[in-house]
Amino acid sequence: MPKYSAGLLPYRVTDSNVLEVLLVHPGGPFWAKKDDGAWSIPKGEYEPEEERDPLAVAEREFAEELGTHPPLGARLPLGELKQPSGKRIVAWGLQCDLNTSEVTSNTFEMEWPPKSGTMRSFPEVDRAAWFSASQARLKLLTGQAPFVGRLVQTLRVEHHLNF
Repeated sequence: MPKYSAGLLPYRVTDSNVLEVLLVHPGGPFWAKKDDGAWSIPKGEYEPEEERDPLAVAEREFAEELGTHPPLGARLPLGELKQPSGKRIVAWGLQCDLNTSEVTSNTFEMEWPPKSGTMRSFPEVDRAAWFSASQARLKLLTGQAPFVGRLVQTLRVEHHLNF
């Protein structure tokens, strides 16, 4: 049975008309030295039979991973993507301008080092950063990169923005 995730893709348009998106870097020892192809949109898993509103999940996960509730404003549907793992992710674009130095994430515990018997706590997200659309496509996990293209297309068509 596939897993499901929902997330918000924060975006802003700079004074020089450059589209930037906010991505998060996963915390924990497995991701510590990975950069290109390791970043994600703020998102989290849910069970469709338990949670009937993926947008509510996306907003909850935004708050958990960034340490602040998502601001009011339109949520731009970016559709669903099937990941190489089979997981399905649904996302929405959200215009906002967060200060990444103020990001605080929830934590998780795991045994580290492996087989040591020692449990350690790690942030779910160890950092967040703004990237141009082209940079974001390189930073994102491969299966999530199409969300950036969908956001660009939506902003061009529905909001008449030209990047």
